[in-house]
Amino acid sequence: MTASNIATSGGHDGHGVDLNANYLKAASGWRSWVFTLDHKRIGMMYLAAVSLAFLAGGVFALLVRLELMSMGRTIMGPEMYNKMFTLHGLIMVFLFIIPAIPGSLANFILPMQLGAKDVAFPKLNLLSFWVYCVGAIFALISIVYGAVDTGWTFYTPYSLTNPQAQTAVISLVLGAFILGFSSILTGLNFIVTIHTLRAPGLTWKRLPLFVWATYATSIIQVLATPVLAITLLLLVFERIFGLGIFDPRLGGDPVLFQHFFWFYSHPAVYIMIVPGMGVISEIIATFSRRAIFGYFAVAMSSLALALLGFLVWAHHMFVAGMSEFATMLFSALTFLVAIPSGVKVFNWTATLYKGSISLAPPMLYALAFLFLFTIGGLTGLFLGTLSVDIHLHDTYFVVAHFHYVMMGGTVMGFFGGVLYWWPKMLGKLYNVKWASISAGLIFVGFNVTFLSQFIMGSRGMPRRYYDYLPQFELLHRVSTVGSWIIGLGVMITVGVLIVSLFKGKAAPPNPWGSAALEWQTESPPIAQNFAETPIITRGPYDYHLATKAELYDGFPTQRGG
Repeated sequence: MTASNIATSGGHDGHGVDLNANYLKAASGWRSWVFTLDHKRIGMMYLAAVSLAFLAGGVFALLVRLELMSMGRTIMGPEMYNKMFTLHGLIMVFLFIIPAIPGSLANFILPMQLGAKDVAFPKLNLLSFWVYCVGAIFALISIVYGAVDTGWTFYTPYSLTNPQAQTAVISLVLGAFILGFSSILTGLNFIVTIHTLRAPGLTWKRLPLFVWATYATSIIQVLATPVLAITLLLLVFERIFGLGIFDPRLGGDPVLFQHFFWFYSHPAVYIMIVPGMGVISEIIATFSRRAIFGYFAVAMSSLALALLGFLVWAHHMFVAGMSEFATMLFSALTFLVAIPSGVKVFNWTATLYKGSISLAPPMLYALAFLFLFTIGGLTGLFLGTLSVDIHLHDTYFVVAHFHYVMMGGTVMGFFGGVLYWWPKMLGKLYNVKWASISAGLIFVGFNVTFLSQFIMGSRGMPRRYYDYLPQFELLHRVSTVGSWIIGLGVMITVGVLIVSLFKGKAAPPNPWGSAALEWQTESPPIAQNFAETPIITRGPYDYHLATKAELYDGFPTQRGG
């Protein structure tokens, strides 16, 4: 990609922001952050918020695993245990996994990848963040009122029959309802930005794959999230006014709730995973010094996942009493999802073939993503097979499959993306050695934790149970030890990034030697992103092979685009 010499408007923007200064220093004071319209500052605030949510959800997960260390009571009773795994699921899904990459990384990086100065609707972008914060506050209120024990799906009649938890259920459901608006606003903003603010010469066939992934994700957010919002609102009305919508005691249908919930929540799986796939595409291209093999097929596979995600929701309900024809249809549609997912995996692998691979920390997470997501996808075929799913439904096999897709996919993509763009976002280099060690610990700990759960599930261990039979105790202990290894790895990663803020070397504009457009501006970027309007003359992945002699401190030397 090249840049023109067409000068943009310089100076200040009329609100005291120096457009040609480092975005972190372009304006000062807390008001400059609370009321900022700069997509980069909003992305950093999202990053801080979702990171706190991830750490909170991780603490609840560690408490759940500690309780399951041995049979009987370990540190809490069954009622508290139900609340702990519910909070873990709700916080991780609604406060972390869904908004993590779109809210933080895409907010920061996508306009720069388009050669734009900001998103299409900066005020709407700021509103989406504060709506997210309001939704999080409602979730905290529910904890003050005793938390909920329904599981993260709010399944009826669990969410309707416990009068002691009425206030907590209502506040938490309203929190999820509000968070949905944040998701819709973000998706709408990105769609319009991608359509209208591309730099001259940046055609659809030249878009970075992270942009394609964000575009597909945004379509799902805008189309699917209203279904969840309506469902949760109906749940609140039923809880408050005693309407017979989902409650069988009042003539309602609890299976109807499952249809509504999964019509959103299975597309939501792709809201979670497709952005991570986009991050992995960027990382693999940079650290193998090759254009992504089958670029157009990988781009279109993101849109295919978005489409198919709307057609397979009922594979979560094979044991809910649907007709044989319906279960056969949804089983067949589920297998179709493997095609676009397989396209991505095979093309990423082909990109690595004969590439000049650098095992920097982001690349370690990308390789972990490839391994773990492949396991998650292949085990999904077991659950899509009717006869096998009858045995595996609601067992730890499902828990392990879900985590191999969500944590092995989305979380690995998020960690890899943060480490990849950290020098760009904050202008600091970090300790590559310790970041690599933490990546190894997380990978090992993850497999120790969840491979053992595949074994438990195949032997009939039900999920969400407070206690279990003696034959599962050893595997539960192994799984719990694995969770401690993950926790150690995460803490090291957090420490590495915090230390880099205070002691890290200043990052050059392009520390990884990437050809992508966002690396062709300063680190950290100036407030208006580019001092000159970029004009795109070639695709996003035109690399020259780096040599080992060009490495310093684990980072390639700066290279031009």
